[in-house]
Amino acid sequence: MGTRDGALARAARFFDEGGFQGLLAGMVAIPSTSQEAGREPELRRYLESLIRPWLERMGFTVALHDNPEPGFGPILAATRVEDPALPTALLYGHGDTVAGLAAQWSPGLDPWVLTPREDRWYGRGSADNKGQHAINLAALEAVLAERGGRLGANVKLVLEMAEERGSKGLRAFVAAHAAALAADALIASDGPRVMPEVPTIATGTRGTWHCDLVVSLREGGVHSGHWGGLTTDPAVILAHALSTIMDRNGKILVRDWLPVGGVPAAVKAVLEGCPVGGGDGAATIDADWGEPGLTAAEKIYGWNSFIVLAMESGVPASPVNAVAPWARAHCQIRYTVDSDPAQFEGALRRHLDAHGLELVRIEKAAVRMPASRTAPDHPWVLWAQASMERSLGRKVQIIPNTSGGLPGDVFVDHLGVPLVWVPHSYNGCKQHGPDEHLLKAPAREGLLAFAGMWWDLGEPGTPKSV
Repeated sequence: MGTRDGALARAARFFDEGGFQGLLAGMVAIPSTSQEAGREPELRRYLESLIRPWLERMGFTVALHDNPEPGFGPILAATRVEDPALPTALLYGHGDTVAGLAAQWSPGLDPWVLTPREDRWYGRGSADNKGQHAINLAALEAVLAERGGRLGANVKLVLEMAEERGSKGLRAFVAAHAAALAADALIASDGPRVMPEVPTIATGTRGTWHCDLVVSLREGGVHSGHWGGLTTDPAVILAHALSTIMDRNGKILVRDWLPVGGVPAAVKAVLEGCPVGGGDGAATIDADWGEPGLTAAEKIYGWNSFIVLAMESGVPASPVNAVAPWARAHCQIRYTVDSDPAQFEGALRRHLDAHGLELVRIEKAAVRMPASRTAPDHPWVLWAQASMERSLGRKVQIIPNTSGGLPGDVFVDHLGVPLVWVPHSYNGCKQHGPDEHLLKAPAREGLLAFAGMWWDLGEPGTPKSV
C-alpha cells in the first residue's frame, strides 16, 4: 500500500536519476515560440505530440481547441475526474515561449537545446513555463504510481499557447468552458520565488496598465542652428513631464495612482520579514529607490511601480542637426488590486495640466493584464502552505501577489477559484532574454512540494472536505 513518503521518494528518484532532465530536454527541443513568424506549427506540435500522450497515460481526457481569437496559439484542456464529489484542483500553464534570440546566447548555448551547467539547465522555456508545468505534472505522475493509479481527487488542466502574446483568447475560452473547468482551487506555477532558496506561495499578481506620452509639434525636424533656442523642443517637454510623474529617487508623484489607504494591514502582516533578492547580478536592489518608508517586499508585492519602458525623439542611432518634431515615451504601471486602474488616465491628465504640460498627450491608455489577489489567509492557501512545509521541512513564504503579471483574474472572474501560485524559478532566470535557465535545486524542491500536495489532495483535510 502506497504512502506519502513513498510518493515523495518516487519523485526524488525521477529527478535524481535524470528522468526530469530528459523530460525537460524534450520540451525545450520543440521551438514553440509564439513571438516568431513561421513557428505556428510548433505550438500545436508541443501540445499534440508531447503533452497529450503524457496526459492520456495518466488517465486524462484531452481536447485541443483553436484559440477563440484567430491568429493566436491553440489551448489544451484536460480533465481527470474520479468522482465529482472529490476535491478538484485546476492546473494552468503555457507551452509557448518568447523569441529564441539565438544569436544573443552565450557561447555553447542554444535556446532549443537543454544544456546543463553546474547548478542550472539552460534553454528557452526551461523556467518560463515548460519547466514549471513539467514539475507539477511529473509530481502527479509519481503520486499516481504510488497510489496504484488512483489519486482520490480530481485534476483539470488548461495549457495555453499565447501567454507570451498577452494570453489572447484565454478569457473567452475559460468563459465558454466554465462548467467543464469548475474546480475548488487553482494550484499552478509560474514566475519567481522571493529568493531562490525560499519556497513561495503567491496568491495573485499585479496588473499592468500602459500608455504613451506624446509631444508632437510639427511635421518634420528643423535646423538646430537656425531654430535651436527659438522653437520648442518636444524631448525637453517630455523629460519635464516625466520628472513631474516620478521624483529623482523613484517616488511616484501622481498620488491618485497609489493603493487607497496605503499597503493593507493584511498585506503588511504577511510580508513582515519577507526576503527579496537572488537576482544573479542582473540588477540591484537600491534601498533609496521607490516609495519611502516601505520595505523591499512591500514595494514590489504591495505597492505600485511606474516604469518608462521605452522613449524616443529623433533617430538615436543616427542623430542629425535638427530639433526633432516629436518625442514619445511608452510607460507602464504595475499595480495591485488596491488601486483602480480606471482612474489612472484621468489622474495623469489632471496632473500634467496642473503642471502646465497641456502639450503632452496621453495615447493608447489601457489595462493589458488586470490585477488579482486571493486573501493570503484563505483556507486553500494555508492548506497548501502546510502541505509544502510538511514535505520540505521548512517555512514557506506567502506573498499577496507576485511582482509580475499572470492571467489569474481570468480564473477568478469566470470560475471563482482561489489562487495558489507556487513558483519554481527565481528573478535572475533571464526568462525573457538570452541564457534563460532553471535552477536545479528549486526545481527538485518543487517536485517534492507538488508530490506532497497531490498526495494530500486525496486525503481528508482539504478545505473542501472539512
